[in-house]
Amino acid sequence: MSELTSKYDISPRDMAKGRNLKAGAWLAPFLLTIPTLVITFILVFFLAGSPPVAATMFFLGLVFTVIGLFVGLILSGFFAYRYSNWKDVIRERMAADGIKADEVDWFKRELRPAEKRALREISGSDELLADAYRETLASRLTASRIIRSSKKELLLTQRRQQKLRQLKTERSNEFQSQIQKDMEKLSEINTDAKQMLIEAESRLQMIEAASMRGGNLAGSEVALKKLAARSAELPLALEAALLHQEAVADLEADLNGTEPASDQLNQ
Repeated sequence: MSELTSKYDISPRDMAKGRNLKAGAWLAPFLLTIPTLVITFILVFFLAGSPPVAATMFFLGLVFTVIGLFVGLILSGFFAYRYSNWKDVIRERMAADGIKADEVDWFKRELRPAEKRALREISGSDELLADAYRETLASRLTASRIIRSSKKELLLTQRRQQKLRQLKTERSNEFQSQIQKDMEKLSEINTDAKQMLIEAESRLQMIEAASMRGGNLAGSEVALKKLAARSAELPLALEAALLHQEAVADLEADLNGTEPASDQLNQ
């Protein structure tokens, strides 16, 4: 389990890449226009020997400024696109071993409007309740993602099972048994995630109610720790099931004489 967790670590280099892409998206238009304008005005006011020369320099400066702005906007759009993709990758890596309370801000676009409003209001009134609310939001987000992911994997596993039924090999029964175990595991994960989602949503309502009446959540610490534990365990269980599915898919590919699924993914 520790190996699964370690491979999703986000290094300072990864974060620096995101900061550089964001800075590039904002600064590219300015860096390609402001220096040109400054040089143009210096040439026009200090180095132009006559009005015709000054007009020519001013005109050429404006042309190069427009060209710089156009190129800068193109680069800004490119860096913004790369930054958006980078954020998606980082979010997936964060969610792979369970979303943490301090990572909720990365998933704000997945929050409901009511949750965003409640988080903002609670953060402004009670820091302790805000921490509990963030912790529960992290569990809710993790559960929602696992439900979607496990449902998708269940459909893919069912298709693989149908495909194996069409193969007449000596080991097809063995593979069918392995795939059936995968389906049972994924169904169990899906059920657990739904239960965690219900618990998290109930806890969110309790925290919002406590915030409105100015109460506290001292008696709910055990429940919050339980949600946090599920938030960390379910993604790792899902990962283990997916790894087992990949092994079965590779064996199936060997039977068909095709390229293993793991090699296709690497390509």
